[in-house]
Amino acid sequence: MYRSGISSQRRSWPLYLTILVFLGVAAIVGITIGLLVHFLAVGKNYHYQGDFHISGVTYNDSCENAASQVSKDLSKDIETKMLDGFQNSSIYKEYVNSQVIKLLPFPNGSSVQLQLTFKFPPAKRGIMKPAIKAVLLQLLKDNMATWNAVPASIKLTEISKTDAEMLTNKCCGRQLVNNIRAGNRIVNGGNAQTGAWPWQASMQWKGQHNCGASLISSRWLLSAAHCFTKKNNSKDWTVNFGTLLNKPYLTEKVQSIISHENFSGPGVHNDIALVELAKEVSFSKYVRKICLPEAKMKLADNDSVVVTGWGTLYMNGPLPNILQEALVKIIDNKVCNAPHVLSGLVTDNMLCAGFMSGKTDACQNDSGGPLVYPDSRNIWHLVGIVSWGDGCAKKNKPGVYTRVTAYRDWITSKTGL
Repeated sequence: MYRSGISSQRRSWPLYLTILVFLGVAAIVGITIGLLVHFLAVGKNYHYQGDFHISGVTYNDSCENAASQVSKDLSKDIETKMLDGFQNSSIYKEYVNSQVIKLLPFPNGSSVQLQLTFKFPPAKRGIMKPAIKAVLLQLLKDNMATWNAVPASIKLTEISKTDAEMLTNKCCGRQLVNNIRAGNRIVNGGNAQTGAWPWQASMQWKGQHNCGASLISSRWLLSAAHCFTKKNNSKDWTVNFGTLLNKPYLTEKVQSIISHENFSGPGVHNDIALVELAKEVSFSKYVRKICLPEAKMKLADNDSVVVTGWGTLYMNGPLPNILQEALVKIIDNKVCNAPHVLSGLVTDNMLCAGFMSGKTDACQNDSGGPLVYPDSRNIWHLVGIVSWGDGCAKKNKPGVYTRVTAYRDWITSKTGL
């Protein structure tokens, strides 16, 4: 007997549900295979730390300060030959970049630390490290006489992206990115990429951008004395780091402001000031210090330099939110002091930069900001501080900057740097 209302037959599975399930499973399998192929075939960046020894010669360049000329020359030679070595190797397609980080004393010689980046699919990870090490080993063998290199000392370690960045965070003058384009200018525009100028700071008076400054250590910044003539209460000032004014990466309080004892106008003589932070900043890929130049460093007429800041886009114009950058040229002081230019107002403690045609210049509220120069290894040095000018980007009226090399002893006397 069967209970009433209970059927002994099974209900059949609707065809449309079967099709939907099939399509769903196929989609999942397809996505999984696609992701697997992408993961195995598409390249990603891998970072390495390399180390080797040099015998008989002692170097001491921690990269936290500007290197000596001897260290600079050796580092440049190593970097040039590494570039050539990898570009002429079987892994040239995977090579991204390489650089010398430190040259430090080591028993009976020196230790050289390298940072290298390659891009390749994860499937090649196992074969790439031996291939990279082989190129470096041959490089050392080829330069045993030139560098006193010890080939057997070579070590290569894969490191994370974070660890790779940490290798350079404490180094002075190193950019996260290098994006300066010749057409960019502060007057009328030119946005900087995030991390391009990590030493640039905004001096904020009561929460508003007023001047620029440059980070020269974990505690000190350089700026212009005229920024603080009527606003010298350190409690009214804060310092912002980052590319965007309205979204700073970091904000710090100011402990003290030291303007040059002999600062005076109207020619704006000795226009330099030190700003001491209330606490040390932690260096990161977005906050790094700029190298101070040696006092004997010389710039030649027409050398390319870069000025950055959040100053007005034109005379009495608006302030940008994004940090602006400008490529300008050094102009000899004799040219700047001509009667039709700046009429003898430019002293030996100042330098001129811009174009006589007036196409590019710093402007209002760029004061105190950096004028920087790259050495042969593309490590940047603070050579000038935005000081004064006749308008912005006017013909025959280039910008005038405080010459930092003239004040190296003064900076050291106040900071120990």
